[in-house]
Amino acid sequence: MLIIENIKIAFGALFSNKMRSLLTMLGIIIGIGSVIAIMTVSESLGGVVSDSFQDMGANNITVGIKKREQEESVRADGMKFGAAAGSGSIEEKDLVTDEMLTGLKQTFQDKIDAVAISENIGSCTANNGTASANILLSGINDGYFASSKITLLAGRRIKASDIEGNKRVIMISDKAAKNLFNSINENILCQKIAINYNGKYEDFYITGIYKYEENTFSSDSSSNITTAAYIPLSAAKELLHSYEGYSQFTVVTAQGTEDISLFAEEIEQYLKPYYINNEDYEISSSTMESMAESMYEMIDTISIAISFIAGISLLVGGIGVMNIMMVSITERTKEIGTRKALGARNSSIRLQFITESVILCLIGGILGIITGFILGAIAAGILGYQVAAPLPAIIFSVGFSMATGVFFGYYPANKAAKMNPVEALRYE
Repeated sequence: MLIIENIKIAFGALFSNKMRSLLTMLGIIIGIGSVIAIMTVSESLGGVVSDSFQDMGANNITVGIKKREQEESVRADGMKFGAAAGSGSIEEKDLVTDEMLTGLKQTFQDKIDAVAISENIGSCTANNGTASANILLSGINDGYFASSKITLLAGRRIKASDIEGNKRVIMISDKAAKNLFNSINENILCQKIAINYNGKYEDFYITGIYKYEENTFSSDSSSNITTAAYIPLSAAKELLHSYEGYSQFTVVTAQGTEDISLFAEEIEQYLKPYYINNEDYEISSSTMESMAESMYEMIDTISIAISFIAGISLLVGGIGVMNIMMVSITERTKEIGTRKALGARNSSIRLQFITESVILCLIGGILGIITGFILGAIAAGILGYQVAAPLPAIIFSVGFSMATGVFFGYYPANKAAKMNPVEALRYE
């Protein structure tokens, strides 16, 4: 009952000085509001990152060659050598071969759904008479579509027979088709377009049209945006005059493969013997899961750093609460003296003023949470992210508000509890 009575007294004291109470809470509102706004945007961005990695294939494993790290040696005179990575340029002997990939698929046939390979050619221009479209051209194998989320609107995808026959076929986006033919229907299938690559024109025939999905993190409102276009891997190798073999590929794991990170290590161990005698390069693997975790850690670190800076205003707000409680105690000296003269214990007086401080900070914290979430939701909406409530941050903010009230309210409350009732009653 004493706690309920103290809460009633606390609300009465707050409402009797509304403006002063609001100004006192302002520091708490700004501090917690800033933290919640930052955490709301961070949580929303985390959701976008998660969805993006899911679209790219959360269970995919990227395998490639990297510069070998040489062991460092120290001479007797203290000079160090051999610490630099291999300096050789990539040669055909360094690349992953078709034989290696065949052996890999046979060894782990129960865990591998497909092996996706792509060869980036670069930015090009597709032309149809006077019409043109900007494209980012890549050569792919038939397993590429197992690792990428591509929606086909018309025609067909690149097939194994296209690669084996080195056919000059191409898949373009609906945006590119609109720019080239002012249409995205099946009438443009098998139509010839000229690809301008390094000043030379190469003819390709349209075999498929896919739906362009706007990038989550960036958008281009121009009419002739650059979109991806795909040709057979063999045609890409011919355009680039590149070696047979691959510097990188993606393993699409089969359903039921539980530990993706462990499987990535198994792939590394399988391919390592091929590079034992290679002084410059070695095999390395990474998973989308590990990339996502790194991204989450980076976002969390930035959010915590900014929140810490914003949280400085909480300290200012807490000092404001202590200051106003000291003023309140001075104004209510006779009230304190009267209560003590009537038999109120020091602990009761202390609890009363701590309760007032906690209520003041708690109301400020709740208003800060509401304000912060609204601002965070607006910011997330402007950035194009789906709003996500940072529940852990909200719960922490409520607890932190109450802790702030106790911490900064204890000294004034303790001072009030130790007042001499006779001197308090004489106070004018």
